[in-house]
Amino acid sequence: MLKGKKLKLPDRLGSLVAGFDDKDDVSGGSGSVFESGEELEIIQPNGLVSDHEVVTDNDGEVEEGEMIPKRKMKVDGELVGRKQRHEKDGRDIFLKVIEADEKRSDLEYEISQKEINLEKLQRIASTGLPDGGGLRATVWKLLLGYLPPSRDLWEKELIENRQKYAKLKEELLLTPSELARVKGEALHSNEHNNADSDPDGPLTRHEISHEDHPLSLGKTSVWHQYFEHTEIAEQIDRDLQRTHPEMKFFSGESSLSRKHKESMRNILLLFSKLNPAIRYVQGMNEVLAPIYYVFSTDTDEQNASNAEADSFSCFVRLLSDSVDHFCQQLDNSSVGILSTLSRLAELLKANDEELWRHLEFTSKVKPQYYAFRWITLLLTQEFNLQSILRIWDSLLSNPFGVQDMLLRVCCAMLLCVKCRLLSGDFAANLKLLQHYPDINIEHLLQVARDLSPDTSSYRLSS
Repeated sequence: MLKGKKLKLPDRLGSLVAGFDDKDDVSGGSGSVFESGEELEIIQPNGLVSDHEVVTDNDGEVEEGEMIPKRKMKVDGELVGRKQRHEKDGRDIFLKVIEADEKRSDLEYEISQKEINLEKLQRIASTGLPDGGGLRATVWKLLLGYLPPSRDLWEKELIENRQKYAKLKEELLLTPSELARVKGEALHSNEHNNADSDPDGPLTRHEISHEDHPLSLGKTSVWHQYFEHTEIAEQIDRDLQRTHPEMKFFSGESSLSRKHKESMRNILLLFSKLNPAIRYVQGMNEVLAPIYYVFSTDTDEQNASNAEADSFSCFVRLLSDSVDHFCQQLDNSSVGILSTLSRLAELLKANDEELWRHLEFTSKVKPQYYAFRWITLLLTQEFNLQSILRIWDSLLSNPFGVQDMLLRVCCAMLLCVKCRLLSGDFAANLKLLQHYPDINIEHLLQVARDLSPDTSSYRLSS
């Protein structure tokens, strides 16, 4: 053993050991005292790690030890890995912020044009619209055809549609007594403005026709029609209480949430009265919710204040593509829900026959058991609202129509849980598909876009 020869630790070693302070004094000694059991490596000048043990004397000085096997230093790999993950997450967030800013700029440019290029808008929207700022509200109105591509016509179209909605509400949502009062006030106003009327003459009594009497049993009676929709209104009220109960926007007893529920009630009841063959079907409240939420949170105050009228028109336009799914008499027709479910099965078979056979013949989980709700309610029951908004960006921007992309997303949902489905029986698979697990939405939509070209739009949207 070599005595009296001091070995100075390289400066680099201090950075590897938590709490190590490199405080070399003039004599070349070290002021640090290492805890018992600490394992260190000697770093050689050439950067290699020594294969020999370090021995210290009683004064804490480090001496060059004999050539005996050394103990390897343990570096906390978990901390290093965690730091690397944090750095990667930070980079990903930074890149997403840049991407969102660029997309926002592109959208703002596109919708500021005198004539909006809908094809380009569809391409941008299909990758997801930025939250906040009212962009999604404006783009959805354009994609649904509520706003025309010509920006100069926007104001005129909005005024006309909002006035039409106000008139429909007055005619169909007021009680007959309220409607009679409004008409009476208008008539009285006209009479008062008539120069030939005698202000000191006798009061005019307005007769109530038999059809307008509350006890009238006639089907054309306004009161009969009013009472006929009372039960539907009660069902709508019950469903609205269950609409996104986790969100204060929809639930609770605050003045704002009550206002939102009242507006949605008006929309659904008006739709029911205007569509007597379909009326209101339970679940329509879930389809309305994303539209009304987006329009109500528009940063443009005038647009937000007219969210009810705008939501009604866009809700009607959205359902026009799938309204036949709600009509039981059409279930077995080419436009009914059973035909659409068959097209979903064909789409799955074309892309993954193994999974299709397992669901169809082995576990016998038919599309009717899980996809009926997926399709009729546009996936609003399967994901949280934020995910729904992202999925709808892709549905509404699909050039072949909402139903085409909807079936692709439904098929992708099956493919993304293929392993679990293949290993499951009827009960397990039914539970899985009726309570779809959390998933990366961007990955899901990418799978939907990448489906086999054999399932082109003419097959899906027939």
